Amino acid sequence: MARVKRGLMRHKRHKKLLSQAKGYYGRKKNVFKNAHEQVMKSGQYAFRDRRAKKRDFRRLWIARISAACRLEGVKYGQLIHAMSSKGIDVNRKMLSEMAIHDPKAFSSFVKTVVG
Repeated sequence: MARVKRGLMRHKRHKKLLSQAKGYYGRKKNVFKNAHEQVMKSGQYAFRDRRAKKRDFRRLWIARISAACRLEGVKYGQLIHAMSSKGIDVNRKMLSEMAIHDPKAFSSFVKTVVG
């Protein structure tokens, strides 16, 4: 039986992983063991934070809508309740964009919904 030498595949695997670890600090960028640990941990952070990003943006949109509502003398909860009771489906992202870029339209929207 022929002897199997694994140097080529090991080199390819190490090179691929070290390229993923590019830009890390210290030995985490050029020592395979440390780089492997950090790439794995970075993957966990990325997985977790893709979900956290959605929560963070929703909180930001709600804060913006709430601030714009306060200028109109309406609470955020009152606006959302009025929208749901009237069957108006406008997502929070669009409401916050409207509140920032077109305050007059947002003001008329609030008066129409709550009014």
